[in-house]
Amino acid sequence: MFGPGAPASSPVHQTDAGTDAWPAAAPAPQAVLLDDPQEWSAFGRPCAQAGGAPADLAACAWESQVVLEGMHCAACALTIEDALRAVPGVQQADVSAATRRARVVWHPAQVRPSQWMQAVHKAGYRAMPAMDAFAREQRLRESRRALWRWLVAGFCMMQVMMYAWPAYVAQPGDLTQEMEQLLRWASWVITLPMVVFACGPFFSSALRDIRLRRVSMDLPVALGMAITFAVSTAGTFDPTGIFGKEVYYDSLTMFVFFLLTGRWLELRLRDRTAGALEAVMNRLPDSVERRSADGSFVRVATRRLAVGDTIRVLPGEAFPADGRITRGSTQADESLLTGESTPVARPVGSVVTAGSYNLQAPVEVQVEGTGGQTRFAQIVALMESASLQKPRLAQLADRIARPFLVAVLAAAALAAAYWWPSDPGHALMVAVAVLIVTCPCALSLATPVAMLTAAGTLARHGVLVRNLQGLEALARVDTVVFDKTGTLTRDGMALQAVHATEGWTARGALALASALARQSMHPASRAVVAAAGAQDDGRWIVSGLQEEAGLGLVAVARDGLGAEPARTFRLGSARHAGVAPQDGAALQVVLSEQRPDGRVLELARFDLVEALRAEAPAVVTTLADAGMAVQLLSGDRAVSVRRVAAQAGIAQAAGECTPQGKLAALQALQAGGHHVAMVGDGMNDGPVLAGAHVSFAFGRAVPLAQAQADFVVLGDSLALVPQTVLLARRTLRVVRQNLWWAAGYNALCVPLAVAGFMPAWLAGLGMALSSLLVVLNAARLARDLPPLSSSGAAPLPPEGAPAIEITKTTLKAA
Repeated sequence: MFGPGAPASSPVHQTDAGTDAWPAAAPAPQAVLLDDPQEWSAFGRPCAQAGGAPADLAACAWESQVVLEGMHCAACALTIEDALRAVPGVQQADVSAATRRARVVWHPAQVRPSQWMQAVHKAGYRAMPAMDAFAREQRLRESRRALWRWLVAGFCMMQVMMYAWPAYVAQPGDLTQEMEQLLRWASWVITLPMVVFACGPFFSSALRDIRLRRVSMDLPVALGMAITFAVSTAGTFDPTGIFGKEVYYDSLTMFVFFLLTGRWLELRLRDRTAGALEAVMNRLPDSVERRSADGSFVRVATRRLAVGDTIRVLPGEAFPADGRITRGSTQADESLLTGESTPVARPVGSVVTAGSYNLQAPVEVQVEGTGGQTRFAQIVALMESASLQKPRLAQLADRIARPFLVAVLAAAALAAAYWWPSDPGHALMVAVAVLIVTCPCALSLATPVAMLTAAGTLARHGVLVRNLQGLEALARVDTVVFDKTGTLTRDGMALQAVHATEGWTARGALALASALARQSMHPASRAVVAAAGAQDDGRWIVSGLQEEAGLGLVAVARDGLGAEPARTFRLGSARHAGVAPQDGAALQVVLSEQRPDGRVLELARFDLVEALRAEAPAVVTTLADAGMAVQLLSGDRAVSVRRVAAQAGIAQAAGECTPQGKLAALQALQAGGHHVAMVGDGMNDGPVLAGAHVSFAFGRAVPLAQAQADFVVLGDSLALVPQTVLLARRTLRVVRQNLWWAAGYNALCVPLAVAGFMPAWLAGLGMALSSLLVVLNAARLARDLPPLSSSGAAPLPPEGAPAIEITKTTLKAA
């Protein structure tokens, strides 16, 4: 873990010693490389414009992502934001203390990356492009440094405690003054390297804060360390002075060891929880094999790929771009894009998407989309935006962080002044305990760590959080409103029943209808073909097929197994088939024969229904068990809406709603004091999704950059909606627990420290444990999503195998 105030290194290069490779006054030559417009896409993207992507990369504003080193708290995040926003040309800067990442919006006409990175450098921190290799290297380097500092502190603590032990157990007269002085000198020698190496980052950060006239959470900690070491050193060098009564090397070493233990464990846990977002965002490989002009494959940087290139992707590698397989076949893991963990077969000619993994065999792929054109890039853009958002509770913690730190310094000074007349040494140690125990690290971590852990868990299961504030709003929802088509039901239809006339069997009619419907892409035709399955044996030979849009098909067909002449058949609506519709009937497709004399003979009717999602009843039951009311609003016919509502177990349903009618119904619920969540398809439900307190959109057919929802479900499982609601409630409970713990810890420990009942080592242990407990509590959110309720309606048949009622009904010929 690098010290916050240590000399900043290049964003792309460091010397072995971890120090600067160039003077602080100017950016390094390696940093200037980032000013090349061709490099900008590696850690950012041009901001969206109405006219599309500009031909000149420097003609529009850019949004870049960087990884930060040296920051530990909300005050650090505010400092970096202030430094970036002060740079001319930087339009916006957002820094997350939990993820240690920054989003910078800047205009190339006014500033270049090396200049605003240099502003971060001058503020005492390091900024590196948020690319996979750099982020991984930075995380490993930081963890390695933190581990070394912790080991040095632990060794020094054990040695100092060994020298301090005789003073604790010796009876009066057992220790001579010379021996006691020798043990003090030995403790000073052992403590010195710990102060220089293990405590170095705290002192560097404190000096930076003093130089820049600001306060961060490292300042009171560094003051506590410096005061303790200075008092103990004075007692060692001048045993007869005012501080010679006692030394506190054991308290100092224990405090530093406990503090570094907490920070190292916190760092590891953050990599496993909030770091899950970064793991998803960095799925693309750094390089890939591209076919050159002579036919050989040469490894190039992924950002150098262009549409039309042919690349070779090896097993275990992620596809770096959207494309089509031209050679070989494999299986792909598309869990990030669909939420489904089952591998998908990808033979020659199949489309593969950036961010999915090649699992089985080497394949050659022709690139069809790169960079911001890919769906993976849209997903990453949403996740990066969400990870840098600050929920309302986190913003409150950030606002009070600096005033709280000033109050801590004032409280320590007052405590020292109160105790000074009786015992100067004890007075300074009381001030140290107050400085350490009141550091608000736990308070600043309470909300963002929990929110980002939950967002990472949802991302792994196929739910993108577009708005972190949505998690807080979702936890308060008491009413969930569903759209019908494409949400409660699947996109296609299902065949429910076949009614054949005299002289035809239901299976024979279905086979003929399937032969006609194979030529059409209409959902009703697809449903008939899917239901026929193996019953369509290909015996009917179809020719001259014509389709009237929205009405049906007409074609000439003959039985290939018989000698009968070809006949004309119609398949479609009752009007198209030339027969009378049935009043109150469900959606029907009619098969009829048109005789040469103009007569129309009805052969069969096929009842179609929209296929309700198999998990819909369990979803409604789970939401109801959680105390939420469930409603259905749809623009479809009222009879269809009531049928779907009855199947799903929804009591309140309204059909034939216009978009304005849906929004009015939603606003009426909100006016009644309800917190409403809307679940829709993300396209034609845009106004009502935007008007709800919180909203979900199913993202397979949704342009992610245009989705109005707070949550985008990438897969096809409706079960993710109640699971997200339950996780949001659990997240808010964890946030409240963290905040109560942080507040209760300070309320209990501050009076004890001021009264002199809390030594410095115990204050350090309490501070470390408070931060660690907050992160551990948030880590519980990284478990699997909550399960659905087991009670509820009986499950429906699986997709692709609908229950079909095949009957033989005598119908009068028209």
